[in-house]
Parts: sequence; C-alpha cells; structure tokens
Amino acid sequence: MTDTSSLAPALSRIFEPFSIGPMRLRNRIMLPPHASAIGNLFGTQEEAEKHVGYWVSRAQAGAAWVGGITGFVENLIPPGFDPSGVGARTAGIWRRPDCIERVGMYASGLHAAGACATAQLVIQGGMPHGPSQALSGPLVNLVPHALTVDEIRWFVREYGFSARQAQRAGLDGVEIHANHDDMIEWFLSPKTNLRSDAYGGSFENRMRFLREIIAEIREQVGADFVIGVRMNMVESEPGGYDEAGGLAIAQALQATGSVSYLHFVMGSPWGNPSYIQPHYYQPAQWAGLSQALRRHLTLPIVHTGRVNSPLVAEAVIAAGMADVVGMARAHIAERELVSKARAGRTQDIRPCIGCNECIARQYMEAIPFACTVNPSVGYEIPGLPALQGPAKKLLVIGGGPAGMELAATARERGHQVELWEREAALGGQMALAARMPTQEVFNDYIRHQQQRLADLGVTVRLGKAARAEDVIAASADVVALATGARARRPDIPGVHGPLVHDAWQILRGEVTPGRRVAIVAQDDHVVPLSLADYLSSRGHQVTLLYSTNAPAVLLSRYFLGAILARLSQAGVEIVAMEEVTGIALPHISTRNVYSLIARQRGEFDSVALACGGLSENQLQAELTGKVPALHVLGDAYAPRRTVFATRQAYQLARVL
Repeated sequence: MTDTSSLAPALSRIFEPFSIGPMRLRNRIMLPPHASAIGNLFGTQEEAEKHVGYWVSRAQAGAAWVGGITGFVENLIPPGFDPSGVGARTAGIWRRPDCIERVGMYASGLHAAGACATAQLVIQGGMPHGPSQALSGPLVNLVPHALTVDEIRWFVREYGFSARQAQRAGLDGVEIHANHDDMIEWFLSPKTNLRSDAYGGSFENRMRFLREIIAEIREQVGADFVIGVRMNMVESEPGGYDEAGGLAIAQALQATGSVSYLHFVMGSPWGNPSYIQPHYYQPAQWAGLSQALRRHLTLPIVHTGRVNSPLVAEAVIAAGMADVVGMARAHIAERELVSKARAGRTQDIRPCIGCNECIARQYMEAIPFACTVNPSVGYEIPGLPALQGPAKKLLVIGGGPAGMELAATARERGHQVELWEREAALGGQMALAARMPTQEVFNDYIRHQQQRLADLGVTVRLGKAARAEDVIAASADVVALATGARARRPDIPGVHGPLVHDAWQILRGEVTPGRRVAIVAQDDHVVPLSLADYLSSRGHQVTLLYSTNAPAVLLSRYFLGAILARLSQAGVEIVAMEEVTGIALPHISTRNVYSLIARQRGEFDSVALACGGLSENQLQAELTGKVPALHVLGDAYAPRRTVFATRQAYQLARVL
C-alpha cells in the first residue's frame, strides 16, 4: 500500500512542464479515456459537440494532455458471428468514413485549448479473439477463438492503419491498450497465452505480437509521433505475470526504441482491485509499485489509479512514483480541477467519492451517464441556462444531497434561496453512510456542499422542522420538498420484535446488535454489503440473506469485487435466493424463491434490516394547492441512490 498523505504539503511539481517525445506538456496532469458515455463522438453533430465539449472544458481549465478516445480497432469477425461482452465491437472507429472529421474535431478543440491530444488503440480480449482457448479469470466463461498466424498479421496491419488514421486526424500520438483483458495483454500473459508457435511459450514469443504492432505503427507514422503503451504492472489473477514479469515487459518495450512512454495501471475488469478502484482502496494505492518499476527504466512513466485530488497527484510526482499522473474520475467530479488547484483553491474542488456511479449507470442499468457529486457533467454545452425572467424565491425543505444541490444550483442561476433542515447538520442519509468503513470520504462532499451554500449566500436554517403552516407563511414562489425517506420494514412476521433493528438505528448508535447478526437484504445496491462491512469490522458474526440470485445485482463489476473481498476476509456469509418469511430468534425462516423449499437458519442474536426506504412526503398533500409551485425530489419522490437525488435536483434547478 502506498501512503501519499504526507509526501507533498504544497503544489508545485504537478505544474512543471514535461516532454514526452514531441509532446510538450504544460503540466503533469493527463486525462485517460472515460467519456464514451457522455456523448457519442460518432453520433449526431450535437452529440459530437457534446463529447468534444466535455474534453475541451477540462483542457481550458488547464489539463495538459487528454487521451480521451477509446479507439477500438477494426475487429476481424466472420459474417454472422456476434461478439459479446464488455467492449465487444463488430467494427472499430478508424475505418469509419467520418473518422478523420470527428477525431479531427477532438484534436483541434484540444489543441486550441492548449492541450495535447491522443487516443487509445483497443481490442478487448475474448471478443471473440485470444492467443489460445484459455480464460483470463473465473467470472467470464466465454472461450475465445484462438487467432491463426494470418489473423495475427491482419491485426498487426490494422493497428498500423489505425495509428496512421489518428495521425492524419491531427492527434499527437496513440496509446496501445495492453491491459485490462485487452487481447494484447492475453498474448503477454502466461495464464492466457498457451500457444506453442512463435507467438507463445517463451517470454520473447509472448512479446512478439506487441513488438510487431509497435514496429508496424512506427513504420506508418514516422519518428515524430508519440507511441505509448498502457500496461498492468502485475496481473492480479493467479497464474498471470507478477512484478518481475511486469518489469520484464516494460524493459522489453523500452528496448524497442520505438515506445515514447509507459502508462502503468493496476487491476482487472472485475476483481480485487478492479481497474476503476472505488473508495475501498487508498488514493494512489499502487503508485509505490509504479515507483519500484520506474527505478529500472528511463522511459517517461504515467501512473493512473485513484489519483483523486491534486494533493495526491503532487505526492505521486514529488516522490518519483511517476512523471505524469492520469486523473479520470476526479475530472468528472470537478471540471476546473487544474485551474482551482493552480489558484490554491483546493478546498473549492468537488471531491470524487469513488462510488463509481459514473461507469455503473450506463453499463449496469442502461440509464444516462451521471456523476453523484457533479450532476452538471455532460452539460458543458450549453452550460447552466441564464434566467429568462425575474428571480424567484425558492424554499427548499430538506438538507440531504437533493436539497443541497437544488439550493446551490438554483442560487447559481440567480434565485433567492432558503433551505430548512430539521436536523442539526446537513447531509441526510449520506451523513449516516459516511459512518461505514471507507466511506468517510462522503463527509468531504457534504463539507464541500456546505461551503458552496455559504459562499453563494444561501440562507440555511438548521434544526428547523417544516410544518405546512410555516411553509405557507414563508410566501415562497416555489417550494421544493427534499424531505428524504424513513427506513422500510418489510411485511415479515416478527419484523417488529425488540431484537430487529433497521440499518439507520444501528448507524445512529441507537441500538447495539448482538454478536450473531442476520442482515435481511432487500436492496439491490451496496447498502446491505456496507452494513455487513460495518458490523463485521466491529466484531459481529454476520450472515447476509438475499432473495435475489446474487448479491447487489445493480452494483457494477468494477465496484463489487472490492467489497466482496472485504466481506470474505471478514468471514461474512452470503446466502442468495432465500426470501425471509419469518423471524423468531434465534431462528429465521426462509424459502427458496424458485423452488419454494422452506428451511430454518440460525442461530442469531439480532436481525438487521437493509431494506431501503419509504418516502417522507406527507407535506406534499398538505401543501398541494396552497403554494404557487410545489416540487418533490430525491428520496421524497422515490427512494433511490444519491446520484438519482443530485441529478434530479440539478435538472429541476435548470428549469426553475
């Protein structure tokens, strides 16, 4: 584990210029690809402008280098075969008739903003290709097609063509994606490359495919074009290459003389850690491994991996762990991250809380891209609309995430805003969630919103319970109810017993469960798992009971591995497909949701309920028709996750 907390008290190193081949970087901060969900570069003109506008806004704020395009190369697919899985493509972007025009939009926009622009060259492994008919891990069982030598040579030529297209479009370079289950990583790995020909077996043979790709690209683009390689420092799956293997790959790439830089990362697409590391890991936790490899290399090194703030970035650079840091989710959370850091306004930067909603929503639930802490992301064009009439007097009831975001954004548009919160502090359920292990970072967001409200001059009244007559007497033009939810108790015999507690009671410290706790999980996201983490970390023996066929069915694979690993290490038992039908401690009755076979489980001392919430919206009926305009949002409308609340709040503020 890398401790970066005390390495760099001031920001200076990240703002030093740096060169990678012909690329002249104005500072040490780059943005890796992450905008595929924000807007389609190859969609309508409006979608393309939205996509480019996202990147340009970050470059205008000072980012030196944007490697934003996930540039899938053409896929060699026989007619009628449908590739499947994350990253599956039947066609790439580099042979599209609009490739030069659209990639050129991206390149010219970033250059005009003072940033360098590159793209990744990607072909996901197993979609359907690989070096051998071997699996890379236990969670994906799609056996790949083992490439023939002729097919390998076809892909080598295709990489060269793709890089030449990138150069023609005006990019400064390309980055070869040789990590995270990419087909190239499968060739490098002793776990997945079981070939016995010139492309497998020995280390030299396993390197051959990548070496040939690099040589072909260099021949196509010449000397004055950047070629980088993004690679896992180690493979986290048993049987893959270790640190020594990672160093050997890096040294072999350096020895080609054609590689401009190496981009070190960590993780798999599904495991512990995933390559999009959530808040269960320390910031820049694997930067020390980057440093260990860098000592043996002369090529410039980029490191990406939960570098979530300028202070962490500074620590990584100052300690010699990398020459450049990649910051993706931190820039989703805060468009002006670089400019605020340069101005010494780090306290004004929206903190990334590592919840990974930014990647999970589209891929798990097919709903629009959004960031929990920054619901304005994706609206860089046209931005927050100006008022079309006189300012309104807005009264917001409730100081949780929805209420805070609505109040702040409405005030930014020019409305007069007052916020009432019945508790003594802002934050709502998010403040409770922050009490669970590794989720303390949620408090950073609450503090940010508190300061934002204060700076904007929003009147905040704490300890103010909203009665209907008081709301009416306030004479607001608009009243918004962000009153949250209360804990839900399902209709189960015995659920109101004295040893049955809801998650909120436990987190508030109102009750202390017994040693053996059964958690009834009727929530499809992280809350039951987090509650199990909270209890097991305090010495409780925990069993999680799910009626779904797996835990947390809406939690993305980029997040799930981390918390499941923690619970496994803590000895938490997870039971799936069993609905709780009765509570009579020390036993709990269940039945299989498919076969309806009944059984008893136990013995338990207490039961904890993680069953979601019920909307606290009784004021709606009392105020309907008695105030000029009334809105209900967040959990008061329908209990969901924080990202739903902040997104709804932002959209409401845009149209008031």
